[in-house]
Amino acid sequence: MSLAKHYDRLDRLWAQGRKLLGCRYAIMGGAMTWVSERNLVAAISNGGGFGVIASGSMSPDLLSEEIAATAALTSAPFGVNLITMHPELMGLIDVCLDRKVGHVVLAGGLPPAGAMQRIKAGGAKVLCFAPAPVIARKLVRSGVDGIVIEGMEAGGHIGPVSTSVLAQEILPVVREVPVFVAGGIGRGEAILGYLEMGAAGCQLGTRFVCATESIAHRRFKQAFLRASARDAVPSIQLDPRFPVIPVRALANGATKRFAQAQRDAIERVDRGELDQKAAQLEIEHFWAGALRRAAIDGDIENGSLMAGQSVGMVDDEQPTAAIIRVLVDQAATALARREAMDAADPIARA
Repeated sequence: MSLAKHYDRLDRLWAQGRKLLGCRYAIMGGAMTWVSERNLVAAISNGGGFGVIASGSMSPDLLSEEIAATAALTSAPFGVNLITMHPELMGLIDVCLDRKVGHVVLAGGLPPAGAMQRIKAGGAKVLCFAPAPVIARKLVRSGVDGIVIEGMEAGGHIGPVSTSVLAQEILPVVREVPVFVAGGIGRGEAILGYLEMGAAGCQLGTRFVCATESIAHRRFKQAFLRASARDAVPSIQLDPRFPVIPVRALANGATKRFAQAQRDAIERVDRGELDQKAAQLEIEHFWAGALRRAAIDGDIENGSLMAGQSVGMVDDEQPTAAIIRVLVDQAATALARREAMDAADPIARA
């Protein structure tokens, strides 16, 4: 079965996303701290997708080095993800502009005053995350060039709404700019489904963790290869007095100890041995450095195994270009299959 014409149809479906990103396939790499660095980012862009550096808590100098190192590995476009709450956000923006980064993705909340304008004035495109329709419309009015909507199926820090619901809420009402869908996407058929709903492309993170080019530790990758969707669970909050930011990760020894650490802190507060602020700090500091311990050092029992529910679809370590090709082939094959079914159905042809 020839898929050539179906690749052409796919190109038309995500033409808006391809145009904004400047890449062959409108598949963005999710910005995963410690993992989305020069090697994986360049490999995604070289494979026809759009790699995105996860700046995390980098200083401006470190980010400048990372951008330069990535540019040395690819001539294709790539972006940089910046956290809006970073104390040196404006300095990081200036680094991106000085290094001629074409796209900046702002994450972690609404951009502070002047951030988006600074990026656009410097000649780069701005993409932002929108967790609700009202925020998406606000971002459009503010001049954003693209929007990412990410559901709770994603790995890492998550919101309360599923990807499918966010897509139904936002895709029909935001047509002015390209919208990319993220969270729980692991196959090309899902990408096709969101494109047909009106998305300009999709963002995937978990699917790329086990790429050959990923520097994630061997044990970290093995944990992904063994896991099912049901192993990727959000962090638990035991008491509303002590908020816990929900993070989706693979359950391990550390997740069990985190629940016990909360119990211990709550009991000490109730006995008057600890004030509420100190207890909250203890709870928040439990995971300090935990992602690096797992992803880079390979301590999968004491670190944080941030993973989306699509982890169950990660069953092999492959080159990044092969992963992208599989996703595109799956989407094109789904188009071909549907056309064949329509051709065989006289009612559909009528």
